[in-house]
Amino acid sequence: MTSNEYLIISTSPRELTQNPLKKIWMPCKNGLFVHISQRRVCMTNCPTLIVTVGLPARGKTYISKKLTRYLNWIGVPTKEFNVGQYRRECVKIYKSFEFFHPDNEEGLKIRRQCALTALNDVRHYLTVDGGQVAVFDATNTTRERRWTITRFAEQNGFKVFFVESVCEDPDVIAENIVQVKLGSPDYIDSNTEEVIEDFMKRIKCYENSYQPLDEVLDRDLSYIKIMDVGRRYLVNRVLDHIQSRIVYYLMNIHITPRSIYLSRHGESDLNVKGRIGGDSGLSDRGKEFAKSLGKFIQEQNIKDLKVWTSQMKRTIQTAEAVAVPYEQWKALNEIDAGVCEEMMYEEIQGHFPVEFSLRDQDKYRYRYPKGESYEDLVQRLEPVIMELERQENVLVICHQAVMRCLLAYFLDKSAEELPYLKCPLHTVLKLTPVAYGCKVESVWLNVEAVNTHRDKPENVDISRMPEEALFTVPAHQ
Repeated sequence: MTSNEYLIISTSPRELTQNPLKKIWMPCKNGLFVHISQRRVCMTNCPTLIVTVGLPARGKTYISKKLTRYLNWIGVPTKEFNVGQYRRECVKIYKSFEFFHPDNEEGLKIRRQCALTALNDVRHYLTVDGGQVAVFDATNTTRERRWTITRFAEQNGFKVFFVESVCEDPDVIAENIVQVKLGSPDYIDSNTEEVIEDFMKRIKCYENSYQPLDEVLDRDLSYIKIMDVGRRYLVNRVLDHIQSRIVYYLMNIHITPRSIYLSRHGESDLNVKGRIGGDSGLSDRGKEFAKSLGKFIQEQNIKDLKVWTSQMKRTIQTAEAVAVPYEQWKALNEIDAGVCEEMMYEEIQGHFPVEFSLRDQDKYRYRYPKGESYEDLVQRLEPVIMELERQENVLVICHQAVMRCLLAYFLDKSAEELPYLKCPLHTVLKLTPVAYGCKVESVWLNVEAVNTHRDKPENVDISRMPEEALFTVPAHQ
């Protein structure tokens, strides 16, 4: 139970009441307020088990982690279960590839037990913990193993979707081993040559028994086969909405080295006055930053850079100074503050103290009256994320709430963390994807600006005093 959502219960089943947090209508039964527990909207009509398939060093864990991060970001509770990690917890010291040899009965027994333990944890996550999608990350290279997983899913009422990664390019395989396996706990204190030699032998242990997904033999399974790091795809029996989103996402990601630059617009006239939203132009310092941003981008000498802005004046003015072609996205417009547009926090507290408190209680899900929530904004920005995944080098000139949502996706931040990520004015964040994550470099362009970041106050109760509500409001004119 939380104090963040309420339901008015009415005697008439035809009457509706509005949830004050999300501003959505719902049936009521009588005139009393009662708390209702926060719950996510279920986007799957039954839990889904995603199962990776493929030889080692084919990017299965990379795909698993990215897919888990994406699904959590769009609001589908998802967790990854890496069987290799279970094996490392069971066998503390890895000796050599011989552990994976098909004739090693002890190794085979341990690996089978680790897979069963992981599946038990999958069951608990999807049936007890409230998860909607589980990613079972393992080789799963035999038809027998996949049949066992399918039977397990059927017994528990889960849908199964297989994701197979097939790659024969020796350069891609070698690069994957160097980038990922060198840092693996299996190879502590091993040099590059030793790692590559042992891991190539590990791959050989799987090759003879590998049975790829087959168009005829596996025609009744739901799956996507990703060939040669996304050069070709084969999709079979997509059954529902969540599977179609998984396919769409996996067909957009790539591994080409690139960087994404995130920057807010230059300081605006409304920023200086401490007013939120609106569509004002740049202040003098904002114009100075725009020139500095243009100079910074030129110095980076970025190949084939694309520049995206919102459709608001302050981002367009900033992009003009960069002196490169830019594309305007309506989806990149700042969060709509509804009736609170162009108000100061002090005015919102004065006119709408209950709303101000509700937003502090659950900033991610709170929707401004006639406006948006961060949850809404994430859904609006999904096409932007898809296109960012397709592109190479991009500079996104956007707004504070928008930048927080984009940053949360790349850094795998939770819904609770997202609305409080610090995205200061006149600072560029350079995001460079690496192995299983993203490296972040923060570059301040040496142009002063007002602070627009407001931390969550300690007291978020509706009955709090105004000074407590406004304690964390940043200084402004």
